[in-house]
Amino acid sequence: MREYAKFYIGGRWVYPVESRTLEIVNPATEGVCGRVAMGSAADVDEAVAAARSAFPAWSATGVKERIELLQNIQEEYGKRSADLAAALTEEMGAPASLAGGFQVGLGAGHLAKAIEVLGDYAFSEQRGATLVVKEPIGVCGLITPWNWPMNQIAVKVFPALATGCTMVLKPSERSPFTGQIFAEILEAAGVPAGVFNLVQGDGPGVGVPLSAHPGVDMISFTGSTRAGVEIARNAAPTVKRVTQELGGKSPNILLDDEDFAGNVAKGVTSMMGNSGQTCSAPSRMLVPRARMAEAAEAAKDAAAKTTVGDPNGDVVIGPVVAKDQFDKIQGLIQQGIDEGATLVAGGTGRPDGLAKGYYVRPTVFADVTGDMTIAREEIFGPVLTILGYDDVDHAIELANDTEYGLAGYVAGADLEQARAVASRIRAGWVAINEAFDFDCPFGGYKKSGNGREWGEFGFHDYLEIKGVLGYAPDVADVPDSA
Repeated sequence: MREYAKFYIGGRWVYPVESRTLEIVNPATEGVCGRVAMGSAADVDEAVAAARSAFPAWSATGVKERIELLQNIQEEYGKRSADLAAALTEEMGAPASLAGGFQVGLGAGHLAKAIEVLGDYAFSEQRGATLVVKEPIGVCGLITPWNWPMNQIAVKVFPALATGCTMVLKPSERSPFTGQIFAEILEAAGVPAGVFNLVQGDGPGVGVPLSAHPGVDMISFTGSTRAGVEIARNAAPTVKRVTQELGGKSPNILLDDEDFAGNVAKGVTSMMGNSGQTCSAPSRMLVPRARMAEAAEAAKDAAAKTTVGDPNGDVVIGPVVAKDQFDKIQGLIQQGIDEGATLVAGGTGRPDGLAKGYYVRPTVFADVTGDMTIAREEIFGPVLTILGYDDVDHAIELANDTEYGLAGYVAGADLEQARAVASRIRAGWVAINEAFDFDCPFGGYKKSGNGREWGEFGFHDYLEIKGVLGYAPDVADVPDSA
């Protein structure tokens, strides 16, 4: 049983102002696996005050000092990787291979990339007589989700540190263990007091006061579109910067070529990973209408290979994170059946042999139309919808027929055709043939949010831009007198 009773504020582990805790349920067993302290507005006040106090000194540090700190974090992160992986499996059900692999590995990858980018980053640029300076924005409120905890903490905390900002992190109350271990890593690495602060809690108790706080200069949020809208409303009176990575219903256009069946299988595998709990998951597979039956058969075979079970064992996917998530997914699967989609694999209920735990059957629907609920609503579970298109123009029309625009995918042997299709998808991240790159900017169009994370682009939102006119008066253009 894990017990986390303190927050990390001002370089010290402190008890919350109010004594309140939350029981954390292991989604594989449905049993309580830990308790975490829950914060309030008073804790946010203390954390923000600590961050504001630390900002002048930290923002004045040079690149060399920040790189050294990030390298210290890198060393400590490596020491605690196994602890992070175990916590991920326990708190949100990620299979051990995924937790110790891609889940923890993403955090390490973003840290290495932040160090690399910082080494060459230009914080000032002279343009004629004017100096353009990029300065740290100030105190940042960082609100992260439960589905990829280390990835989302990494893409916020490391750029904030690299650019000279101070911060308050609120991890999701559904995956608080990793956030707590992460704070221990930063403490061990020697992060100066007040530069990084951790307050655990829920949206009403911590997220709202953090978003509305006049001492916070920026909010970076990843989560649902609904919550993102509320955060923007709460932040509006203080006119702070708000960046958001929100929901998605991402299209995966499979081109009509000899790789088709293999690309169907790859699309299923990608969709089912992390139990489908990925905002950028390729949840809408678009296939030539004439090959719908072939796609359905290939998808059925791939779904059958998606093993489900105890995340401590050798399985592809574990449970979804919580009962309410399980119930939502079950309801949407039933709605797909009721609306007339063809159930190819899976369906409602738990997989055979699993009487306990929030396990969902890997589910595939074929013959889905664009007006069906399962084609429009983010399910956030291992549920794939397959839609048919008449030609490439129709595929692109279907791909863009969504209120979201986080990601898109194109699969096909003809690279030139794939590039042409990718250029017409209205989304912030479009991958051709499952390509991956830590340098690629990640973020959404439309209701999928604003701002970008990852690599060099992840630095931008943490910086203010200042123009210093007359910096070089000997070359300044002097306007004619009026």
